[in-house]
Amino acid sequence: MESNEISSHEIRVYRLLAEGNWVTSRQIAEMTGVAPRTARAHALKLVHLGIADQAEVFPGHRYRISAHAAQRNRGYHDRIQRAAEALGIE
Repeated sequence: MESNEISSHEIRVYRLLAEGNWVTSRQIAEMTGVAPRTARAHALKLVHLGIADQAEVFPGHRYRISAHAAQRNRGYHDRIQRAAEALGIE
């Protein structure tokens, strides 16, 4: 898959983080049904894109969608919304 394509796993991770609660990558994996490495990779991708915030705390970093996600990266934010619609993910 090309790096600019958005997978259903990425959408599920995004949607969980968008609920606003801080979650670890382990919790992301458990709650979305994706592999732990996939959960961590998608969470970090969202952080690097400016979409998600990361709290570097012990024992595990925590993630959530930033309140400013749409302003920080409008293009990606819009693309993930369209991809979710195209894949029928609510």
